[in-house]
Amino acid sequence: MTGWLPRAPRRQGRVLPSISCLALRLLAGLLAGTLVLPATAANGGEDSTAPQRGGSLHCRGSNGAPWRLQLQPGKSSMLPVGGKVAGRSIGNPGVAQAVLVAPDTLYVAGVAIGSTNMVVQLASGICQLVDIDVALDAAGLQAALAALMPLEKGVRVTPAADSLVLSGAVSDGPTLVQVLELAQAYVRRPVPQLATPGAPASAASPASAPPSAADTGPGASPRIVNLLSVTAPQQVMLEVKIAEVSKTLLDKLETSVLMKAGGSWTATLLTNFLSGVAKGHADLTRASGKGVMIDAERQDSLVRILAEPTLIAVSGQEGSFLAGGKILIPVAQDDRRVTLEEKEFGVGLRFTPTVLSGGRINLKVAPEVSELSREGVGISTGGLGGTAILPLVTTRRSSTTVQLNDGQSFAIGGLIRNHQNTGVKGLPLLAEIPVLGALFRSTDFLHERTELLFVITARLVQPQAPGQALPTGDMAPPGRAPLMLGAHPAGEQP
Repeated sequence: MTGWLPRAPRRQGRVLPSISCLALRLLAGLLAGTLVLPATAANGGEDSTAPQRGGSLHCRGSNGAPWRLQLQPGKSSMLPVGGKVAGRSIGNPGVAQAVLVAPDTLYVAGVAIGSTNMVVQLASGICQLVDIDVALDAAGLQAALAALMPLEKGVRVTPAADSLVLSGAVSDGPTLVQVLELAQAYVRRPVPQLATPGAPASAASPASAPPSAADTGPGASPRIVNLLSVTAPQQVMLEVKIAEVSKTLLDKLETSVLMKAGGSWTATLLTNFLSGVAKGHADLTRASGKGVMIDAERQDSLVRILAEPTLIAVSGQEGSFLAGGKILIPVAQDDRRVTLEEKEFGVGLRFTPTVLSGGRINLKVAPEVSELSREGVGISTGGLGGTAILPLVTTRRSSTTVQLNDGQSFAIGGLIRNHQNTGVKGLPLLAEIPVLGALFRSTDFLHERTELLFVITARLVQPQAPGQALPTGDMAPPGRAPLMLGAHPAGEQP
C-alpha cells in the first residue's frame, strides 16, 4: 500500500498533462472556428469550402440544358438554384462573380463586359451549368430614348457583347443623328466596378478605359451598330432656272466736215429706231461739195441665256451642275517639271439638301459663274528667254443656306459684272479746242453689265404608283385621214 500511494500521484501526474494537451487542442480548434466565422459572415453566408474557380467538383449528373443569365457591368441578380449548394466554379471571375447568400440562392454580379459560365453543384451531386453574358445596359438607353424622344417609338436597342445595336425606324435624318449622338454619349459613360471584400466600389474613369475598339479583352471600347432606317423621303429634286442677263449700252457720236466746191445746200436725216437700237445720220451737203455730216448711234441690247437643269440628290449628299468648260493651266513642280491642271469655268451650282421633320428641306447652295478674262497673266519662261501668257479666270461666287417646304422656291441674284470702256478719237490740237473741238473728235462709250439669276424650287421625291403611264404613252402617229380631216393624234390637245 505504501508503494502504491506515492506512485499514484505520479501516474495521475502523467495523465493530467495528456488531458491538458487535448483541452488545448480543442480550445485552439474553437478559437480557429471563431476566427473563420467573421470571414464567412463577411461573404454573406458563403460556404468557404465551395470552390470559386479552379476547385474540384464531383458531379454525378447534369440538370438538363444550361441556364442563361444576362447581366450588365456593375449590376447583379439573385439566382435560385432549386437545392442546397454544395459548390460552384466560375470560368472567368474577371467577368462575373458569385456569392452564396442562402443555401439555395446565389448572388451573381457582373464585373466587366464579356461571357463566361458557372457550374453549380447541388448537395445531391447534380450539377447545373449557367451561361453568363455581361453586356451593355440596353434598357437604360431605351428608357432615355423614350423620355427624350417620345414621338420616336420605332427605335429598338439590343445589347450585343461590347456593342449596342440600334434597329427600327426614325422619322427623318436629323432625328437619326440625334439618336446616334445620344447612344454614343451613353456608351462613353464610366462603368462602375464590383466591390471586392475589403475594398469599396469604384467607377472606371474614362482615362482608364481602353483606347480603341480593337481590344478584345474584358472592358474593350463599346461600339454602336446602326441598323436604323428613315421613313421620310430621303431624295430631294431641285428644279433650277438659270438666267444670265447681259445689258450692253453703246453711245457713239461722230462729226465729219467735207469741203468741196459749188452747188446748193441739201440736207438729209436718216434714223433707225428699232427695239434696243437707235441710229441717227444727219448730212448737210452743198452742190459745191462742202458739207457737214453727223453720225450718232445708240445701241441698247438685252440678252438672256437660260438653262433649266433638274437635279436629284440624296439627303445629306452633295449635287452639282456646270454649264461651261475646262482649260489647262501649266503648274510648275519642285523637280523643275511642269504639269497641266484642269480649271473649270462657266455657270455652276453646288447644293446639299437635308430632309428635316415635317417635310421641311434644309438646303445649302453655292452658285458660281466664272469666265475667261480678256487679259491674261504674263510670266517669265526662265531658260527659254521669253514670256508666256497664261489665261485668267474671273469668278463670281456666293453661298447660302435656306429652309423650304416641299414645292417652295427662292431666288439668288446680284452676281453682277460691270465693264465700262470710253474711247475718244480726234485731230491733234483741233480736237482740244473748247466748243468747236467737238467737231474734230469722236467719242465711243461702252457699258457692259451682266447679272446672273438663279431660281430654285425644292421638291421631295415621291415614288409613283406602279403601272402609271407616261405622258407620251397614248401618242399614236397620225394617219392620212386624220391629217386631211384636221383631227389631232391621240393624246394631243388642239
